[in-house]
Amino acid sequence: MAAMSDFKRIEQALTVARGKRLLRIPPGRLASYSQIAEAVGKPGASRAVGNAVGANPVALLIPCHRVIQQSGALGGYCWGSPRKKLVQAWELARHDAG
Repeated sequence: MAAMSDFKRIEQALTVARGKRLLRIPPGRLASYSQIAEAVGKPGASRAVGNAVGANPVALLIPCHRVIQQSGALGGYCWGSPRKKLVQAWELARHDAG
């Protein structure tokens, strides 16, 4: 049970750090859950990052759609994977056009 409380503590700390880090991912670019974990000083906490990203209540303002799995798979999204892919494509098209 102690491992779960450690996991929750890391997840809570990552919630704040995650928001700040996600805002640093440029429009049209992607980062993996593990890259975010490393950037906030918690390498190996990809799952906690995924949970923290998934708890994002303002998906377009804090761009959780820019975070994918290390394998390149989309990962989850509050509005579903098809919409995540669409938002990524829209953002990339806007960025490339600008």
